[in-house]
Amino acid sequence: MKTIYLDNNATTRIAPEVLEEMMPYLKDYYGNPSSMHTFGGQLHKKIEEAREKVAALLKAKPEEIIFTSCGTESDNTAIMSAVESYPEKKHIITTRVEHPAVMNFCKHLSRKGYRVTFLPVDKSSGQLRIDDLLKALDENTAVVSIMYANNEIGTIYPIQEIGETLKERNILFHTDAVQAVGKIPIDTNKLPVDMLSLSGHKLHAPKGIGALYVRKGTRFYPYLIGGHQEHGRRAGTENTASIIALGKACELAAKNIDDEVIYLSRLRDKLESSLLKLCPDTRINGDINNRLPNTTNISFEYVEGEAILLRLNEYGICASSGSACTSGSLEPSHVLRAIGVPFTAIHGSVRFSLSRYNTEEEIDKVIEVMPNIIKDLRMLSPFGRDKLPQECR
Repeated sequence: MKTIYLDNNATTRIAPEVLEEMMPYLKDYYGNPSSMHTFGGQLHKKIEEAREKVAALLKAKPEEIIFTSCGTESDNTAIMSAVESYPEKKHIITTRVEHPAVMNFCKHLSRKGYRVTFLPVDKSSGQLRIDDLLKALDENTAVVSIMYANNEIGTIYPIQEIGETLKERNILFHTDAVQAVGKIPIDTNKLPVDMLSLSGHKLHAPKGIGALYVRKGTRFYPYLIGGHQEHGRRAGTENTASIIALGKACELAAKNIDDEVIYLSRLRDKLESSLLKLCPDTRINGDINNRLPNTTNISFEYVEGEAILLRLNEYGICASSGSACTSGSLEPSHVLRAIGVPFTAIHGSVRFSLSRYNTEEEIDKVIEVMPNIIKDLRMLSPFGRDKLPQECR
């Protein structure tokens, strides 16, 4: 059975070109980039080339890129650096729909004496209201951390407007752009952010590699203390092969991003419109006018999302009920709760997230099998059975 992988917000396959690029640095060129000898020292140049490729995707300067182990480390580093840079300020602002890498770290800091404001978002669209941000700001605000795009519903937040607001007030701004980088164009020359996080395995590089953009001139304190690596900004021997892989993945993304936005939007829209038509009592979650091109979150009322995923798995179709970092929990998604998805729908939500490797034939297969899956599961539901036409009961 062919696997149809529609869970690309959880992780992506490594692009063949990326794998080919990194393999020599796993097998043959295994030296330590910090070594004095040529065998190790030659790798330093490759790391700097990769840094240039990551910077190019973001329209940034190479010296503004710090390699990390993942998006979580990048997020933690950015927020911790901000509060270390301004120790007199004890206030942090974020939202109720952040990834656990930001939300749980902010909760951790709240137990350490920091005051954290979790901003609400609009019902249904999940959009942030700038007025709520303005009301929350005060003279003790050290940093605002707001995601670029939501990992569960795909909603893109008004990062430009937020950044301009904070720049006027001289408040640091970090954005978790893990789900956005490589999927939509980002230009840090125009975008008023101080720090931006990304993760390699979300854009066809391996797991275990990420990066943090830190705008030149931004006060910065390292999170990992030790050696001189990353120009003293992040200690630890470089993950050379994965850094080179991330550089290649960013190079591919920069080359193909415009075409992929069009392609993935078309596949996503076909999937959505077909399922809404064929499966009654179905709704799209999030801002349908301002979202990632590859992401749709659909609630099928009166059924359990886990049951849908199990049935899809029988056909080799991989999807998700939310964030991969929280999918082991039986609690409903904090994102869907925040946007007011009703009780009858919140547990029946499925996230489909596409990549450049998905095909129209795969989308057609999902459209083919999903209506019967939903009908069968509603027959078993005490809520859904009453909603079926008499002839289907």
